Amino acid sequence: MKPLIEKLTLSENTSFVARTYRTPNFEVPWHQHNEYELILILEGLGTAFVGDYIGDFSAGDIFFLAPNLPHTFQKAGDVITSAVVIQFPDDFWGNTLINLPEGVAVKNLLLAARQGLKIPDSYREKMASIIRELENQQRFARYISLFQCLHIMAESGDYLSLSSREPETGGPVIQEEIDLILRYTNSNFQNKISLREAAAVVNMSVAAFCKYFRRSTKKTYIDYLNEIRIGYACKLLKDTSKSVIEICFESGFHTLANFNKQFLKYKSITPSSFRRMVKHTSVQFAMDCDNRVLSEKVS
Repeated sequence: MKPLIEKLTLSENTSFVARTYRTPNFEVPWHQHNEYELILILEGLGTAFVGDYIGDFSAGDIFFLAPNLPHTFQKAGDVITSAVVIQFPDDFWGNTLINLPEGVAVKNLLLAARQGLKIPDSYREKMASIIRELENQQRFARYISLFQCLHIMAESGDYLSLSSREPETGGPVIQEEIDLILRYTNSNFQNKISLREAAAVVNMSVAAFCKYFRRSTKKTYIDYLNEIRIGYACKLLKDTSKSVIEICFESGFHTLANFNKQFLKYKSITPSSFRRMVKHTSVQFAMDCDNRVLSEKVS
C-alpha cells in the first residue's frame, strides 16, 4: 500500500500549472501534494473533502488550498464535472518577495490556506474571470494574473476556513483505504450503511475500522456519514419542492425525528427553517439584481 502523492507536471516554459480537468480526468482520489492549489469549478456539483471538512461544491465555487492539505472532490452521480486548477510551489516567489512589507497580507493569506479556504460570492466572479484567462496566457502575464488572484483574496480577508486541522508535516498520511471509504459512502449514503459494511470495504474489523477512520479524519464514521446525508438534504431543500419527509428518506435517514435532530446538530437550524431561509435569500438576490439593472438603465 502506497500513499497517493500527486506530483506537479510542468512544461519547460512554465513555472506553475494552470489547466482545465474534465470528467473523467477531474475525478482524483483522496490525495495531497507539495503545491498550493487554486481551484475554479466550471461545471458539475458534488462533495468537497478538505482535511476534516465535508461540504458541497458546484459550478462557480473557488477553493484555495495550502501544500500537503489532503483533499478530494467527489462528483454527484453521473454529472459531468470540470475545473480550472492552478498549482504553484511554496517557494514560487523566492526568499525575498513574500517577506517585503507589501507582502504581509499575502503572507497571512497563505497561512490561512493551511486550513483550506472557500471564496465567498462577493468577489468570486471577478476572480473567476482572471482564472479563466490565466489558463491561456503566456509568459509574465500568467505571473501577474496569479498575483492578482492572491491580491484579491488577501486584501479582502473575507473567506471561509474549511478544515479544523492543518496539514501534517511529519510525512504522508494519506492512504488508499480512505479513498475507498469516501467513494463507497458517496455512492451508498442514501441506503442504510452499517459499520460492519463500511469496515468490510477495506477488509478491517469494526473496531480497527473505527479507530483508523477517526485517526485519519479526526471524526467518527457516523459523523461523516451524517454530514454527507445532511449536505444532500440541503441541496434537495434548496433546489426542489419535495416535502421534508420525502427529503428525509431520500437522504438516507429512516425517521423524521432523527433527520430533524441531525439537521439541527450540523446546521443549527431545522430543515423547514433552512428552506425558508434559502428561498428568501434567492428572492432577495433576484430583487437586488433587478434593482441594479434598473439603476444602470436610469443612469
